[in-house]
Amino acid sequence: MNVLGEETRRRMYVFVRRAGRPVTRDEAAAGVGISRKLAAFHLDKLVDAGLLRAHYEHPGGLRKVGRQPKLYEPSGVTVQVSIPERRHDFLADLLMEAVQTGTRDEDGRQAAVRVARERGHGLGTAEREATRPGRLGAERGLTICEHMLERYGFEPARLAPTRLRLRNCPFHPLAARSPDLVCAMNHAFLGGYLDGLRVTGLRADLDPRPGECCVALSPADTRAEAADESP
Repeated sequence: MNVLGEETRRRMYVFVRRAGRPVTRDEAAAGVGISRKLAAFHLDKLVDAGLLRAHYEHPGGLRKVGRQPKLYEPSGVTVQVSIPERRHDFLADLLMEAVQTGTRDEDGRQAAVRVARERGHGLGTAEREATRPGRLGAERGLTICEHMLERYGFEPARLAPTRLRLRNCPFHPLAARSPDLVCAMNHAFLGGYLDGLRVTGLRADLDPRPGECCVALSPADTRAEAADESP
């Protein structure tokens, strides 16, 4: 859609999508780093294009004195332009390598999951060698993970300092045809990345939810919620 060709407007649309709830103009402006007036302009353009819908209500449904703020949320309209970019090429590359390197002891699914984990581990190892971050606890490790996930077409949503969900699957609609395989590969890829990056107190969990990716990154134990790392 041409309405998403403008970079700030596209970032605004992505921010609202990732929020997982209706947002105000002030929240959208702060999230993208622009003025409230400019945010209102872009939000209303997205409403006019049918990509967002708006209504007046106090956040959380609380009744307060005074004018109710305008809230924005995704309209549910299918967007033909991929935001973020679909990564079918990445999935195809993993499957091709699985076919080429599979052993007699593996079936196709096992080979694909193995390759996904190896690719994730290699990516995490390379990231660690390039940045030399020192000891990584859950919170700082998750921040590094966010940047990688965005590069690979995921929409990471930070629910807490040490908890992250993925609002989309960059392999959709292929994932809809074989969800067990693709979800297992996603899980293995992200678990391998955490291992290669050597993040402590964080794990990749299978936690499928309608309309979202099947994997969430969560504290490995309750102590990881409060623990952080030292350089």
